[in-house]
Amino acid sequence: MKKVMLKTSLSLAVTLASTQLFASGFALNEQSVSGMGTGFAGRSSSADDASTVFGNPAGMSRLKREQITVGGAAVIAKSDISGGGRPGGSTDGDMVPFVGVPMGYYVKPIDDHWTVGFGVYAPFGLVTEYEDEAASRYWGKKSYVEVITFQPTVSYAFNDKVSIGFGPTFNRIKGELSSNVLNPRSPGFNDGEVKIKGDDTAVGYNIGVMVQATDKTRLGLTYHSMVDYKLEGNTKINSALIGPFSGSKFDAELKIKTPESVDFSVTHELDDQWTLYAGSTWTRWSRLEAITVTNEVPAPIAGQFGTINEDQNWHDTWAHAIGASYKLNKEWVLRTGFTVDQSPTNNHDRSPRIPTGDRKVFSLGAGYSPTEDMTIDLAYSYLWEEDTKVNLASPTKGSYNAKYENSAHGIGASLTYRF
Repeated sequence: MKKVMLKTSLSLAVTLASTQLFASGFALNEQSVSGMGTGFAGRSSSADDASTVFGNPAGMSRLKREQITVGGAAVIAKSDISGGGRPGGSTDGDMVPFVGVPMGYYVKPIDDHWTVGFGVYAPFGLVTEYEDEAASRYWGKKSYVEVITFQPTVSYAFNDKVSIGFGPTFNRIKGELSSNVLNPRSPGFNDGEVKIKGDDTAVGYNIGVMVQATDKTRLGLTYHSMVDYKLEGNTKINSALIGPFSGSKFDAELKIKTPESVDFSVTHELDDQWTLYAGSTWTRWSRLEAITVTNEVPAPIAGQFGTINEDQNWHDTWAHAIGASYKLNKEWVLRTGFTVDQSPTNNHDRSPRIPTGDRKVFSLGAGYSPTEDMTIDLAYSYLWEEDTKVNLASPTKGSYNAKYENSAHGIGASLTYRF
């Protein structure tokens, strides 16, 4: 993948956590609108529609009709920033623009045992953009990263109780990163700038098992694999720091891994109207100990921009959710859920690109089926985080000390059509 890091702007590709997305780190949860309504509490055990391709591939065996599910989610975030940095700058405005997350799935039963399907969705992503004079501009100005995944999938039902599913994932990542370079002769004036762009494709897999433990209770377990990316690209530097090399592009390499996760959930049909959900997700964010970038630069600036390392020291996280749905009548199903989600960052290394803390999410949703062939799902979520602090200092970037108060509204809509 073409992408690079410099000392002036190293918090990129792997440190992609964003305040506007409803999962920890830089993971996204918005792969299912029906699941969004219950706070994703039953993601690996519900199999309500074709979005189970992501939630649990084994769940395709429960879908007895050919069907397609398409939809999207939008995230409207707000971040109040207080504090500042040296050599100065503003903390006005939000750094999170409007974000859209698309999704699409198809499932087709072959016989009583085999089902095939595929999905297109976004498992990871980030968009943050500070204003031109933001106090954080030396540590991070703009960050844009998206991962789009295509997943062909197959499931096999051993009997009415147990099924398994598997799907390789083909993942395309692209991104852009920029930050300012501090002018050592006149700090805060005539800043330089670093811009980074790149993309790559890598392969992973998802695998799941689903068990109908009793007539009323269903269990699901899903494993989403680690994906290994090799970022190869170039960085453009405009700065008086590098004299005649200013404005040049330099080749660079960065290896990163998006983390594996395990999701376990339970779906229990309390009666003909009420269904309860509970689930937990573990994510191995501790893979992100540091980012090391190798830049192919001329000898005069190799000491400053050659090999660069930035500690991250992320830790593994847990997310827990509970939810419920109520079948109001033949046409309508109402949903709600509540989620608590840990942040993988720590107070020492937290960056303005990833100013997130532990979060809570409250969700509401509804499913409307005007006919047996069609269902329209709607969902709303409200996220709020604990206040977090960023405290950073560097002789080449100055200092940045700020408090973030983050919250977000999410809305989603999808259409399922059965053939």
